[in-house]
Amino acid sequence: MAEEHQKAIDSQDQTGGANVAPKKMTWPELVGSTAEAAEKKINEEIGDSIRVQVVPPNTFVTMDYNQRRVRLYVDSSGNVARTPRVG
Repeated sequence: MAEEHQKAIDSQDQTGGANVAPKKMTWPELVGSTAEAAEKKINEEIGDSIRVQVVPPNTFVTMDYNQRRVRLYVDSSGNVARTPRVG
């Protein structure tokens, strides 16, 4: 049983699974930039291993923590309103 668990952990690590944390966790420099520019910058720095999610104003989101997600909270103009962070 323990061997199967360790194999599952090892396979997640090799395929960029949930056990692999990104190097950078926040992007305060992106506040005020457009959502498109912010998403491009995050993808350049982190790569495709993380999903960028644009969140319009007054939108409900789940409260779960996901280390493979960055949410971009934008204002009515489509500019980043809060510091994007992993989670």
